[in-house]
Amino acid sequence: MSHASYELKAEARERVGKGSSRELRRNGLIPAVIYGDKQAPISIALSTNEVTKRIHAGGFMTTVATIDYDGGKISVLPKDYQLDPVRDFVLHVDFLRVSADSQVTVNVPVHFVNEEKSGIKIGGVLNIVRHEVEMLVPANDIPEFITVDLDGFKIGDSIHISHVKLPQGAKPTITDRDFTIATIVAPAGGTSEEAASE
Repeated sequence: MSHASYELKAEARERVGKGSSRELRRNGLIPAVIYGDKQAPISIALSTNEVTKRIHAGGFMTTVATIDYDGGKISVLPKDYQLDPVRDFVLHVDFLRVSADSQVTVNVPVHFVNEEKSGIKIGGVLNIVRHEVEMLVPANDIPEFITVDLDGFKIGDSIHISHVKLPQGAKPTITDRDFTIATIVAPAGGTSEEAASE
């Protein structure tokens, strides 16, 4: 399961455009928009400090949040955010409305376990092809990561998505091939086993 859900208080944004966005930022707020679920988009403003904290805590793009707006609560998933290219502060956030039965597309990080039970133990090198896998998942059950078990893989082996036990309800968006997540390759100078036999 992904990070614990959180709530953000939002204010209505009367005016949109560059000038009003700059004014919001001067007042410690970030312009944002909520769209999707066949409803009209809503322009809102959020606390810069709260949003920045959430982004830096990790899992921002894979955690469903609740926006407290105009006396109601809206379940959303962050879809995009822009940072100032120079000063690295948040300029704008896009949220997608989600409901309990919504399916969403997210990039799920890949974690590797049991390196010591694979060809890496004798000097092989893990070559990670995909650090994240784009997946279609239930909005209310977004996996924090997927785990790739390297137990038994040897130097020269490729680890494909079919080797990974995926969380229930999660499907990769690439469906036309068994794509590679990582390979175990021989190091440039050969393995320690080869060196010992010379």
